[in-house]
Amino acid sequence: MKWAALLALALLCTAAQADAHGVNVVAQGRLQLKGGALVVGVSPPPASIQRVLIIVHGRLRNAETYLHSAEKAVTEAGQQATTLIIAPQFLNQQDVARHQLPSDLLRWQGNDWMAAGLSTGPNPVSSFQVLDDIVARVSDVQQFPEVKDIVIAGHSGGAQVVQRYALLAHGQFRISPRFVIANPSSYAYFDAQRPMAFDATGCPGFNDWKYGLQKLPAYAGGQTPKQLEDNYVKRDIVYLLGQQDIDPEHPALDKSCEAQTQGPYRLLRGHFFFDYLTRRHPVGLNQRLIEVPGVGHDGDGMFNSVEGRRALFGQ
Repeated sequence: MKWAALLALALLCTAAQADAHGVNVVAQGRLQLKGGALVVGVSPPPASIQRVLIIVHGRLRNAETYLHSAEKAVTEAGQQATTLIIAPQFLNQQDVARHQLPSDLLRWQGNDWMAAGLSTGPNPVSSFQVLDDIVARVSDVQQFPEVKDIVIAGHSGGAQVVQRYALLAHGQFRISPRFVIANPSSYAYFDAQRPMAFDATGCPGFNDWKYGLQKLPAYAGGQTPKQLEDNYVKRDIVYLLGQQDIDPEHPALDKSCEAQTQGPYRLLRGHFFFDYLTRRHPVGLNQRLIEVPGVGHDGDGMFNSVEGRRALFGQ
């Protein structure tokens, strides 16, 4: 079957008790890449794959949770007959040890994968290169001749990944993805401007990657801040913000000084970044901000709202 080249499924792991020693569920799919095998969740492939939705998990690395949420959104939108969902799982070394996984699986140190960091094994591969490879694979007309639409979406920590990937992503996509960024804790700014007053001497890393464009990772490949900004503003991006994501003490909110320069809570941080973006680029910006009424910091609630389905599927 034409989708078999994408995924070799392996029934390796089942649920385990969640604790500090690793993820509770390891997804069942395996995607062979140049640097190693990536663990992925994948929906049952439809006969006609016209859209690919790549859904990125957050800090909990709970790819299966996001896969199921995306499957629900696809079904509610009536798009299951033409949509393939891929949920990459960026395991870390604790996960591999806990589940006694094979050494050929890609894994990262801690949360390095969130900021384009290099895998610790079996070879050094940037997490953003992994996203490049997935997009390239599903854009291949030999394997996926009917694909016309690629969406890369994430909530919370996954939204941070998607925003930074949209900024650093290399070169030209054969099929330009739409990026859906839902309720991230922070954004990468283009320069030293920030919406909140602060003492830079007390927060010297505020403009370093991943909050700014100083000290960029190797994946950036020598691109200048101007080049990165010029590429970013051409992307098709939806900023999806929950109207109730307004808790400045939310346990999963980034409360570092670098993040606090961007605003007190996620809803305001999103509006501040979008205002900053539109001031710098008042004309020709293919990006929009959409609020989701009645939803706070809830990935399932965001993507399965009317507004979320419209962002994902263009309906």
